[in-house]
Amino acid sequence: MTEQLSVVLAGGGSAGHISPALATADALRRLAPDVRLTMLGTERGLETRLVPARGYDLRLIPPVPLPRKPTPQLLSVPARVRVAVRETRAVFASVRADVVVGFGGYVAFPAYLAARGRIPIVVHEANARPGLANKVGARFAAAVATASPGIRLPRAQVLGLPLRRSVTELDRAARRDEARKQLGLDPDRPTLLVTGGSQGARSLNNAAAAAAPALGAAGVQVLHVTGPKHTVEVTAGGAPYVVVGYLDEMELGYAAADFVLCRSGANTCAELTAVGLPAAYVPLPIGNGEQRLNAIPIIDAGGGLLVEDAGLSADWIAANVLPIMTDPERCAAMSRAAAEFGHRDADDALAKLVLEVATRTAQEQSRSR
Repeated sequence: MTEQLSVVLAGGGSAGHISPALATADALRRLAPDVRLTMLGTERGLETRLVPARGYDLRLIPPVPLPRKPTPQLLSVPARVRVAVRETRAVFASVRADVVVGFGGYVAFPAYLAARGRIPIVVHEANARPGLANKVGARFAAAVATASPGIRLPRAQVLGLPLRRSVTELDRAARRDEARKQLGLDPDRPTLLVTGGSQGARSLNNAAAAAAPALGAAGVQVLHVTGPKHTVEVTAGGAPYVVVGYLDEMELGYAAADFVLCRSGANTCAELTAVGLPAAYVPLPIGNGEQRLNAIPIIDAGGGLLVEDAGLSADWIAANVLPIMTDPERCAAMSRAAAEFGHRDADDALAKLVLEVATRTAQEQSRSR
């Protein structure tokens, strides 16, 4: 079955959709080396750079962004959906798709409609609040998977969020000295990693920079990933404060760190719990509130703190983060709690589910002939 299997993964648009799609593609290739893998995307998404760099076939379709509120743009949606579905079906035909795996977003939406009643669908939802595309796709999917408990989709099974192996196979203790040396940090000081994601976050940058004197005075060093378009002015003393715009190998930052100050996107939450890093999560203050919901189960498990964006300040960091970072036993306990919540094998689990759906469908079709 797997020798001729063709899988289409619809995970374009944002890094939150592309990263788990690529991790799943890698797992499928490990489990079924002869599988044909095709990624769906649009010409303006990050996938145009990330997918070819990983060696996967990328097919482009027209994007169908869905307005969150009633606007004049809604009038053009039906026509745009029809065009996107038609072009997506042409891709399915050209690669002889056996199964479609969707990760939500405006690439997955036309893929689900194009596959409905023709090709089995597997839906994966990463966020605590499912988007419209996955709500639609889950209604007629052959299987539905989620990143964490409490995500409400019909017939969902919790598998975790597929992550790259460089993260899930990371041994933080074994690589700590190497990572700190490579990043210009002291090998023996407690280390705070500050990151607002790939684009950075101004509120996190400002609060962390303002807290530098207090952190340094307590002997806590900082690795601050500001984002490529951000800079910070830091007055540090007593401990290193390393500022970088971007970190190509984020796993080095994870290996160096004892605690993290970060946003709570689904991918960040999944990576930190997979490697067992406690964090102070600062949900993005815009959107539908999903980032706050992503972090809540980790907080409840004892693996982190939660602070709203408006409440984040240098004083908050000094009052809440410093006591943890200067108490090794408390920090270690939070690390264990985070790790217990994490999933390291979600990529293989989802890939196996995809292969099971494809095999089951093939057997059912064979019996009906």
